[in-house]
Amino acid sequence: MLTTKYFFLLILIAASLIFVVLFHWFSSNDPEDRILVRYDTVNNDRFQQVRHWQTMTNSEALQADFDERLVVIYNRVPKTGSTSFVNLTYDLCRKNAFHVLHINITANMHVFSLPNQIRFVRNVTAWEAMKPAFYHGHLAYLDFSKMGVPAAKPLYINLVRKPLDRLVSYYYFLRYGDDYRPHLVRHRAGDTMTFDECVAKQKQDCDPNNMWLQIPFFCGHAAECWKPGSAWALQEAKRNLVNEYFLVGVTEEMTEFVELLEMALPRLFRGASDHFAKSNKSHLRKTKSKVEPLPETVAKIQQSLVWQMENELYQYALEQFHFAQMKLQAPGKNALPQDFFYEKIKPNQNVPVRN
Repeated sequence: MLTTKYFFLLILIAASLIFVVLFHWFSSNDPEDRILVRYDTVNNDRFQQVRHWQTMTNSEALQADFDERLVVIYNRVPKTGSTSFVNLTYDLCRKNAFHVLHINITANMHVFSLPNQIRFVRNVTAWEAMKPAFYHGHLAYLDFSKMGVPAAKPLYINLVRKPLDRLVSYYYFLRYGDDYRPHLVRHRAGDTMTFDECVAKQKQDCDPNNMWLQIPFFCGHAAECWKPGSAWALQEAKRNLVNEYFLVGVTEEMTEFVELLEMALPRLFRGASDHFAKSNKSHLRKTKSKVEPLPETVAKIQQSLVWQMENELYQYALEQFHFAQMKLQAPGKNALPQDFFYEKIKPNQNVPVRN
């Protein structure tokens, strides 16, 4: 009987030593690998485990989960250099292992019908086999949160161009086509009237109202978005540009746009800057024949309300883009790349929470 008591006592001592060793091992482990246990104040009869955010961002498994579910939507505005940018993604998709999908809407309509809005949102959200994905198409901004889908919203990106440059480019594109598909006959083929002559004669093709496109593309699917000169549409476009878009660049600084995307979203755009600089596809779709408008033509166009509003959106986008670039580095003569870290983390992760 005495021997049996000593035997159980030895087992108890051994178990206690093992517990002490394991406790000290877990306590001394790197803080980034620990689980932070917090008291649940909402339901005081249980605990919840909350992993520190630094652990999440540094965890390869969790980071991979974010990356592999990434969805980017580029609702490209016509004649803003979008073909060059999209071809970059097609060149990168195999190497970086993501899918590129073109959104082809009946008759090149820029607004989805109501049934198609919810179908598109649900499809993009649930199509796991396509993720990570890059969707592109001439589509007005669509708010995913309005469609009742609880999953994370996609990242919207876009490019804008000086409104008169975009209009002039499109005017001559309809007449002469471009070097991307040189043998395709365009709608106004054979019409040799210059843009200056068109403005002087007040023809429909050069009507300043035709510039009303970038604002509705950012404004969205509301009827008011598509009314030329709508002050509400302009303000809604600016709100969406800041609040709903991950990044908006400008055509004139596309190289810098690509560089910033590579830094921010390397899962899709790793190697994009170097490829864009060296590839012969970086300046696709040049209009074959284009005559720059005369100063008096430019002055006349700039008197229109639509040009003034479209230009306001362009300047607003340019300011936001330059601000994003500026924040890449800390200010000062010896500028360093911006970084961040966590400190003063409370409560202490080594101290158990008490009731």
